[in-house]
Amino acid sequence: MTTTLFVPASPDTARIARRFAQALPTLGHTVQVAELPGRFPDPDQAAIYAARSAWSTLPPDAPRLIAGDVLAAFDGLPPHHVTALIQRPPEADASLLRDLPHVVVPSEIMQTRLAHEFGVPADRIAIIPPGIDPLPRSAGSNSSTCHILTVGALVPRKGQDVLLRALGQLFDLDWILTIAGAPQDPAYADSLHRLARDLRIDSRLRFVSAPPWDQADMFALASHDEGYGIAIAEAMRRGLPVAVTSVGAVPMLVGPEAGIVCAPNDVEQLSKAMRRLIFDHELRRDMAEVAWQAGQLLPSWTDQARRLAELIA
Repeated sequence: MTTTLFVPASPDTARIARRFAQALPTLGHTVQVAELPGRFPDPDQAAIYAARSAWSTLPPDAPRLIAGDVLAAFDGLPPHHVTALIQRPPEADASLLRDLPHVVVPSEIMQTRLAHEFGVPADRIAIIPPGIDPLPRSAGSNSSTCHILTVGALVPRKGQDVLLRALGQLFDLDWILTIAGAPQDPAYADSLHRLARDLRIDSRLRFVSAPPWDQADMFALASHDEGYGIAIAEAMRRGLPVAVTSVGAVPMLVGPEAGIVCAPNDVEQLSKAMRRLIFDHELRRDMAEVAWQAGQLLPSWTDQARRLAELIA
């Protein structure tokens, strides 16, 4: 039987759910992706209509996967044969979540939050972290200038403004920052450009859509909230030392010798941590080796898709 995955129409959203949908067919599962127009995660009438219309075309016993971004659009519909893929706590009311037979989260921390804050029975919550593809080791910039990479949608939650303020204090060091991500919040994206000019670091910044992993010397992410940290996992898989914030599952993902973990929204601490990594080439090299070794132990998408397939079978 075909499993249907419901995601927002924008291709830059629900990437982890989409990646599960790509991996499941390698295990013999047929998956169709239903892309829903409208506003998410707080659905407007167009989103609610699209969700119900797509739902009505499916047989009653057809298995359904719902990405967390669109979950609120399905409130009031029967919860049977539904598995929700939740990467972060819902931003909109989703009372359906408490009635679902299966909820998949990326970490134990997320399981605890859904149980305590949203009343989801703990025995219905399965922890399946995202997988990761085989990736080549980053060659680095081979330059005296430290090339820093941050990856994530340009939205306040990702904390690019905190990262800019931290780097703005390192005017005496030789670095370049590449910010890779879609401007999902145009006003916030514009504010980053203004902030860079105000800090007088705009000449050191590059805004791109696709991350140049192979040219990076280190990875940084100053998120205020992360369910797992897939970009951090990819950085480690590629052998990049990381400077990140202690949110969600990040402290468990990043060992103490693979990078530096700072308190969220602490510009001073992040700045000092990045000073160490930018200035100390030997430290950066040693952390890169540990990150590479740890990254090779992360589960593959096939491994994680197999666990999801067992859940929805």
